[in-house]
Amino acid sequence: MIDPAGPGAPFDLVLLDRDGTLNVRVEDGYVTSPEDLVMLPGSERAVGRITASGCRTVLVTNQRGIARGRMTGADLACVHARLAEELALGGGRLDAIAVCPHREGECGCRKPLDGLFRAALARAPWASPDRCLMIGDMPADLEPAARLGMRTLRVGGAVGIAAGVARILGPDSAGGEPS
Repeated sequence: MIDPAGPGAPFDLVLLDRDGTLNVRVEDGYVTSPEDLVMLPGSERAVGRITASGCRTVLVTNQRGIARGRMTGADLACVHARLAEELALGGGRLDAIAVCPHREGECGCRKPLDGLFRAALARAPWASPDRCLMIGDMPADLEPAARLGMRTLRVGGAVGIAAGVARILGPDSAGGEPS
């Protein structure tokens, strides 16, 4: 179970996509080892700001590289350990991780289906969907959240996660407004 959000938190849960939102997306491939993980500029501090605001965070990520045999669950755990280390550098943390390791059509959890989102809510039964925010770079990240009544924020391109979080939480007094 995830502990309740802190007093005054703007959201109960902030759900975060990984590839293309927090780290550089590997085109036609997968982040299969910690060495492959390249953080997007400002993502560590953005998650730090979310954490500091009292929100709880859940990573929701499709990782079909496991089903395709490109990596193992242990490999993915190492990547996520490195991700947690990187986020901690900016004061951020992940309170939970929800992963779909399946190929398309094999499950009910792979985005754009809503299984990962329902799993996140089940781990935080105190959270109300209308007090949750999903941040992602693709429509498939945002559509299931919107169907469940969550707010959504699309990032990527000119609007990275740092700028998106600044729009939601206000300017970053510690690091200035992202460019």
